Amino acid sequence: MVQSLNTQVDFITDATAFTGLTDYGKIMIGDKGFEFYNSRDSRKFIQIPWEEVDYVIASVMFKGKWIPRYAIQTKKNGTYTFSSKQPKKVLREMQDYVAPDHMVQSLGFFDVIKRAFQSLGKKKTKP
Repeated sequence: MVQSLNTQVDFITDATAFTGLTDYGKIMIGDKGFEFYNSRDSRKFIQIPWEEVDYVIASVMFKGKWIPRYAIQTKKNGTYTFSSKQPKKVLREMQDYVAPDHMVQSLGFFDVIKRAFQSLGKKKTKP
């Protein structure tokens, strides 16, 4: 069995981790870090200490009514994407450990399209 980072657990909920294939399990938020444990395979787990979290990126739809997924961008190991049954509660629990200026909203569909058209005009040609 895997040793937990946390000494005190604040919140546990069912979740899905999008790591190549979809992994179903539980998210545990505690005093030392964010943890995901797979429900079928105990060897598949993700442990992210709070010191390693750079940004928490939330995908917000319908003016905050629905948050389908959120991602945790780490300082060294890339971005991990998750979805859970209670995403607002998960993000509120993370606010205690992550600075508010490091919790951001992802770009919307039209923002991505707008940036794509703007980048077409700014393409550089190699000399």
